[in-house]
Amino acid sequence: MIVPDAGQDAAAVADHYDELDLVYRRIWGEHVHHGLWTTGRESPAQAVEALVDAVAERLRLAPGQRGVDIGCGYGGTARRLAATRGIRVTGLTLSAEQAAFAAARGGDGVEVRVADWLDSGLPSASADAAWSIESSEHMVDKPAFFAEAHRVLSPGGRMVVCAWLSREAPSRWQVRHLLEPICREGRLPSMGTRQEYEAMAREAGFAVVGFEDVSSRVARTWTICARRLARALVVDREVRDMGLRARNRVFALSIPRLILAYRTGAMRYGILTLERRGG
Repeated sequence: MIVPDAGQDAAAVADHYDELDLVYRRIWGEHVHHGLWTTGRESPAQAVEALVDAVAERLRLAPGQRGVDIGCGYGGTARRLAATRGIRVTGLTLSAEQAAFAAARGGDGVEVRVADWLDSGLPSASADAAWSIESSEHMVDKPAFFAEAHRVLSPGGRMVVCAWLSREAPSRWQVRHLLEPICREGRLPSMGTRQEYEAMAREAGFAVVGFEDVSSRVARTWTICARRLARALVVDREVRDMGLRARNRVFALSIPRLILAYRTGAMRYGILTLERRGG
């Protein structure tokens, strides 16, 4: 497990997304996650929705089911799955700014709450499906992240986790110059490997039913973000002003690190599919 040299907690994560709210929406839109390319000809908007659809396929969603979006951001994924799959979704985010945007957008069958997943308050066995798209990285206690999902899911329910992962046994250079700074600058309390995630999921009671490494299909997200940010700093005064004064502006340094981390194989992007079996 990669752990940053400066501790991160839920308050730091909330502050990051609240303060950089405008930048995230201007640069990438209402989906705060990677895009997934298949042909390479998809637009970024199509690619981010393709990742959502890939999650839905693995969840095997059916109309009328109850879903939980763990770290729901602006509610884009919840709204898409509610609309396209006919399910009801409860989304949780640490960011008041994200929740306010989600509330303004509305969406039938979608409720977004400001809450910490590790203290979700959701009833046991109250959901048929759960998903976490790039939110597990922000969890201070990752075993508890999986345990809470196991508690909230009904028997037979599925969970899909899309996660930033470290390669197994990264070099000292990769840890020092790429992975540890990415954790620190992005407010990640830790970054695990595939094997660590699967072990924690099994310990929580899940069966691991699938894993796919899609690093090569998502990596271009960051070159697009780099171009868009560079342009915004020139033409968008609000973004430029925020870049000069924001406490969390250091995250901009992670963009070139992320590009290099994917190119060197130091960082991987995995889609983990789990099932809650038994009573």
